[in-house]
Amino acid sequence: MQQVVSNPGSGWLIAAAVLSGVAALLHLGCIVGGPDWYRFFGAGEGMARAAARGDLRPTLITLGIAAVLAVWAAYAASGAGLIPRLPLLRTALVAITAVYLLRAIAFVPVHYWRPQHSDAFALWSSAIVLVYGVVHLIGVVRAWRHLAP
Repeated sequence: MQQVVSNPGSGWLIAAAVLSGVAALLHLGCIVGGPDWYRFFGAGEGMARAAARGDLRPTLITLGIAAVLAVWAAYAASGAGLIPRLPLLRTALVAITAVYLLRAIAFVPVHYWRPQHSDAFALWSSAIVLVYGVVHLIGVVRAWRHLAP
């Protein structure tokens, strides 16, 4: 735990871990909650209908996303010093941060290129992942020297 105290990015990376962990749990909630949850969280009518039919595709896709988010949560927790150091920690945290931020800013060109895809879900999800990306970015920058191998 001494590593957490001495790492100036720990608080931010703990928050990043919680955010990614909550996102992973919400994805699992969609599997349990079924079509209504898929609709509520903006997965699209096709995914909701497939889930209603008992098609495995929505479950497998959602499990895959939840697994990735859980791994990202583990990397943020590792960067904060809460769990043992994971392989390629700094590289992974930079990549995770980049994915979150790129996903967030992708809304802007998509909005102009394909405005029919700019619905409330696209706007809200982009805003949410922008917050996730900024929290990760602040944590990585503040913890940079502690993330070195």
